[in-house]
Amino acid sequence: MLELIQHFEQIATRFRPIVLIVPGVSAILLGLFIWLGGLGIRGVLVAVVGAVTGAVCGFFLGGWNIIFIMVLTGLGAGVAIMFEKIFIIILTAAIAVLAGFFILAGPYIENANSLEQFPEHQTPDVGQYFTIRQVIEIATEYTASLSSAMKQVCSQIPLRSWAVIAALGVTFIAAGLFLWRVTSALCLAAVGTIFIFAGMISLLLYKGSVPLSSIYRSASFYTAVFAAMIAFGTIEQLLLCRPASKKARADAHSDKRKEEPEVPKRVDWRKT
Repeated sequence: MLELIQHFEQIATRFRPIVLIVPGVSAILLGLFIWLGGLGIRGVLVAVVGAVTGAVCGFFLGGWNIIFIMVLTGLGAGVAIMFEKIFIIILTAAIAVLAGFFILAGPYIENANSLEQFPEHQTPDVGQYFTIRQVIEIATEYTASLSSAMKQVCSQIPLRSWAVIAALGVTFIAAGLFLWRVTSALCLAAVGTIFIFAGMISLLLYKGSVPLSSIYRSASFYTAVFAAMIAFGTIEQLLLCRPASKKARADAHSDKRKEEPEVPKRVDWRKT
C-alpha cells in the first residue's frame, strides 16, 4: 500500500497548480467553518454535506459521469434537507465505522499492495504539467487501484473485528437517537476535520511534500490529532452554539405579535 501512495505523490507533483490549490483552499475554509460553527447553521451545512456526499458517491459509482454525479449531488442535498436528523445519525455512524475499520485493519493494510494494477503514465517534460483530462484519468485509475487494495484488506479482516466495527455503528446510531445535540456537534466537528485534512493534503501535494506517506508512517500520531480536533470542535460548538431557550423564543414571538398592527373589528350594521 505504501508503494501505491508514494507512486501517486510522485505523479501529483506534475498536476496543474489550480487542480490542487483551489480545492485545497476551499476545503480548508469550509472545514474550519463546519468544525467551529457548524451547529449554529446546521440546516444549511447539512445540505452542503449531503451534496458533497452525493457527489462522492456518484464518482465512486459512475466514475466521471458528470450527469450522474450532478443527479446524486442534488439527490444527496434534498435527502439531507428532508431527513436532517436521520442523515446526521447515519453520517455519524458511517464516520465511526470507517474510523474503526482503519484502526482495526492497520496490520492488514500494511500488507496490501496493488501497485501492479496502477498503469504507468508518461511524465511530462520539466516545467510542464498533466492536462486536466489526464489528471481525471489518473485519479480514476488510482481510485480503482485503491479500491482493489481495500477489497484485499477486507477479505483478511477476522470476523471478531467486523463485529466490533458493527457495534460501533449501532452505538452511534443509538447515541444519535438519545443524545441528538451532542451527536450533531460530533458529526459536524468530524466532517469539518475531514475537510481540513483533505485541504491540507492537497496543498502539501502542490508544495511537493509527501503528506500521505507521512500519515501512513505515523498513523497513530495523526489519529490522535484527528481525534483531538474532533473533541475540541464538538465541545466548542456545544458551548458556543447554544440553542435559543424556550423563554427567549416565547418572548420573541410575543414581541412580534405586539409589532403587528391591530385590525379594526368590522361592525355589523344590521345589529346596530
